[in-house]
Amino acid sequence: INAEYGGTFSKLIKRLFQMTTFPKLLTPLKLGNYTLKNRVLMASMTRNRGLVPNELNAEYYSQRASAGLILTEGTLVEPQGTEWPFAPGIWNKKQIAGWKKVVDDVHAKGGLIFCQLWHLGRAQHLLHNCGRAPPAPSAIAAKGGKFRLLAGAPSYSVPEAIDDPREYVQMFKQGALNAKEAGFDGIELHGANGYLPHVFLELHSNKRTDSYGGSVQNRARFVLEIIDEFTKIYDKKHVGIKLSPSGGYNDMGDPEEEAIKTYSYLVSELDKREIGYIQICRWGEAFDPTNRGTPLDVTKLFRPLIKNSLLFLNFGFTFEEAEKWISEGNADAVTFGRPFIGTPNLPEVVEANLAPQPSNYTTYYVVPDGAPWSTGYTDYPAVKIEKKI
Repeated sequence: INAEYGGTFSKLIKRLFQMTTFPKLLTPLKLGNYTLKNRVLMASMTRNRGLVPNELNAEYYSQRASAGLILTEGTLVEPQGTEWPFAPGIWNKKQIAGWKKVVDDVHAKGGLIFCQLWHLGRAQHLLHNCGRAPPAPSAIAAKGGKFRLLAGAPSYSVPEAIDDPREYVQMFKQGALNAKEAGFDGIELHGANGYLPHVFLELHSNKRTDSYGGSVQNRARFVLEIIDEFTKIYDKKHVGIKLSPSGGYNDMGDPEEEAIKTYSYLVSELDKREIGYIQICRWGEAFDPTNRGTPLDVTKLFRPLIKNSLLFLNFGFTFEEAEKWISEGNADAVTFGRPFIGTPNLPEVVEANLAPQPSNYTTYYVVPDGAPWSTGYTDYPAVKIEKKI
């Protein structure tokens, strides 16, 4: 018994008293050369707190270093017309240096952090971008949507069709090189939620007649070329991707039959490349307020196709759901978003079987006039956990 439980009777007693309701969520997970200390992962969340990452951002992320893996907020690979003027980028030396401080502080607290590389594509407005039309595979505007920070809350601008998609593949490659220079442990391609890689994938938003449009294979080419560039820079097991096959957000979603065909092909091709993980967003009403999307059973459809990569699931999971899905083999880990905002030490809260602290939606992206940027960002205290003996 002593050998099995660490050599001392006291450690055995401690473990017996620290039994948790969520053992699978708290089980370590191998990801390439890394061991994630738990499967409570921090999802990417735009927070609009620094175009150039700063000390406040470093504090925010390092407060959450107990996550099995931190996925940064979407990080722009070029200057773009984003609704959020202080969303971070990684296209210049100052930003690289800022992110290095963030990474170093997370590492100092024993955490792991991947950079989510992001291009908005058509999901922007030209008034945010000095009158320049946003880029997309085809000149097809997304419908609906409101840019709340612009006068009159206008909808999406009509994009300009990209002449040569390979230029944007290289842009993502440079983003990966910059992430490597900043010291990130890995990178994730944001291929979901109606952003540039996503609109290449779907038939309704991609009407190209060249090698990047038409067939499923052609529409997946842009994403796969980016991933292939990423794996030349990072170990393939330290590369991931986020997908949202059900669509909804930013006017995305093909008919069910087409969506299944597209994403089955893409997931299979990604798995052949043996990347670290594929993160899939399940359908959720909050991300599909106009019923634009196509709810898909993501585990039934795509779990059987994933044999060489890990599967992370995202969107609105409770601890109980996450534990069940992992226990049943339907996911290897789950990414949590808003619970990490109000509860910096979320994995400890999971272990103690406590509820996460609430967070204030009104300060997710902006702060009240005159308030410090730390408001609703770094001012949530860690939950005090009563230590068991």
